Amino acid sequence: MTENAGGGGRQRIDKWLWAARFFKTRSLAAAAVDGGKVRWNGQTVKPARELKPGDELEISAGELRWTVIVRGLNAQRRPAPEARLLYEETAESLARRLQLEELRRLAPMPGAGLKGRPTKKAGRLIRGFNE
Repeated sequence: MTENAGGGGRQRIDKWLWAARFFKTRSLAAAAVDGGKVRWNGQTVKPARELKPGDELEISAGELRWTVIVRGLNAQRRPAPEARLLYEETAESLARRLQLEELRRLAPMPGAGLKGRPTKKAGRLIRGFNE
């Protein structure tokens, strides 16, 4: 399943992030690496940086943050269950993500339940509040 991408078991970081399904496209992965959203062994890197199994990555996408250890390389993007075999998330990272998910569930963002245009009554209330 985890085939090496040539060059003695190394692969570009942007291609790995795409294959491991952290980003939808390789260009989004490259932009995230360029923007400092991905750190390799604690350092900022360029998209062409080559990864090998055992490297540690810190990945930020929106408000989600992962700390993962690279376990395998794959040149192709595979289904999600296979992509999860390419990395191992650290215990601290998993606990942090689960805690953030629980907080979001308990305190949803204001206005998350609103859909569509306001009703006439809601419009009058909004205008009355703004005046």
